[in-house]
Amino acid sequence: MKNKAIELTTFKLNGFTTQQFIEANAEIDAFLKLQNGFCSRTIFELKKGVVYDMLVWDSTEDGTNAMHKLMTELSDSVVHDMIDQSSVSWNIAPVEHFVNLYTSISKNEKSA
Repeated sequence: MKNKAIELTTFKLNGFTTQQFIEANAEIDAFLKLQNGFCSRTIFELKKGVVYDMLVWDSTEDGTNAMHKLMTELSDSVVHDMIDQSSVSWNIAPVEHFVNLYTSISKNEKSA
């Protein structure tokens, strides 16, 4: 996760369930897999009615470029109509600290 970036988008849906939204995202998922720096995508509902779409990228630049490309190349995707566009909050930031079972990396730690 060192030097990675997290993209987090939150939004409400226009009368659809999170499961329906996920099922409609096959085209988006295929597009993301072809983008430079794409690592993973996770979609979940934390608060009732609020969807969280979290992506991991190699860099903020990769994630930002992919977002602009997606909005242009897949502007006619049905998923855009499923989202209440007035509720969208899109953010991307570099990872500051990461811990998993095998490693721990902080932004201020030096590699050995």
